[in-house]
Amino acid sequence: MSVILVFLLVIAGIAGWWLSHQRLMSKPWLEQGSIGDFIASEQSAMPTAKIGMGVFLAVVGCLFALFTSAYFMRMALADWQPLPIPRLLWFNTAVLVLSSIALQVALVASRKGQLDTVRLGLATGGLTAIAFLVGQLFAWRALVADGYLLAGNPANSFFYLITGLHGLHIVGGLIGLGRTSYRAWTTTRTDTLSLGVELCAMYWHFLLFIWLALFVLLAGWAADFIDICRQLLT
Repeated sequence: MSVILVFLLVIAGIAGWWLSHQRLMSKPWLEQGSIGDFIASEQSAMPTAKIGMGVFLAVVGCLFALFTSAYFMRMALADWQPLPIPRLLWFNTAVLVLSSIALQVALVASRKGQLDTVRLGLATGGLTAIAFLVGQLFAWRALVADGYLLAGNPANSFFYLITGLHGLHIVGGLIGLGRTSYRAWTTTRTDTLSLGVELCAMYWHFLLFIWLALFVLLAGWAADFIDICRQLLT
């Protein structure tokens, strides 16, 4: 429950920040100046696509929070046997970090009008994301070869479920990234790419954050941290 509360507080904070930037307390009937000036100020607000992305990421965050809470509750039972974390996951994590960095580079380049760098960043981000997915499949294959089957233990089931769900979100992100990359290779202007690249970067940074949290959870460090906190509180 504590994990869910933390996610809900974070989401509430993001929602509060967004609402504070939407002129909810404004009084348009008291605005001074022409109607055109007021419409222009309204159009400068946050793009609808960016708002939609924020809402979607909040929902995804709640979904992973629920799975995390279920993971903690299930691991307290006697039949729980945690499986070893494949070393390949360290490499996969580094690859996903590189993918997120590449998209951040593309975002900065799009704001500076550097089209070639935007294309390079998008291509690097997409290829490293695919490499991450391939690495996850190889990690699954290694675990199956060692006898850690899906139905062998609840810990195994949770591992495949959580990592598979994260992988599906990566696949969904690749679809959006592919569309943005296509636009980057068929245009000569970067001003039309900035929003799309920013949305891809937001999504990738969020999935990196989710994966780092899942990696800590699956490696068992989260349980150790909670035990330390309980000992300090008691």
